[in-house]
Amino acid sequence: MISRSTAERLASAGVVWKPAEGDRFLVQALDLEDEVFTLANMVVEARDHATGTLLAFNGTTEWALDSVPADKALWLPREDQLRELLGGTFRSLGRSQTGEYAVVIEIPSQPARSFIADDPAEAYAAALLALVSAAR
Repeated sequence: MISRSTAERLASAGVVWKPAEGDRFLVQALDLEDEVFTLANMVVEARDHATGTLLAFNGTTEWALDSVPADKALWLPREDQLRELLGGTFRSLGRSQTGEYAVVIEIPSQPARSFIADDPAEAYAAALLALVSAAR
């Protein structure tokens, strides 16, 4: 799972979240900073309204919350979601001899680039940040 700081960098770079079942997120509130929530129909569900998407907390598990606007949540994309966002630029995921993960992408008109991290999701996120930056 990516770190909070990586998720914040992705959000600041303009990576857009469309909440879907199975997504993990943090609620941006001081007393909930370390609580990871997962969208699941029985516990937390995304409800689209004219004013935006609300993340509705059902039942007693999240007793302190009723609902939170999606823009007050911080998405923690999974490996598969990050890989999907890389689209056709993604070339490979491998491991170095030291055990780190390397994601290789190829941005049009640029040589292939490798992004190394201890966690594969962090390597994917670094590659996505480079892709978003190149698109600007």
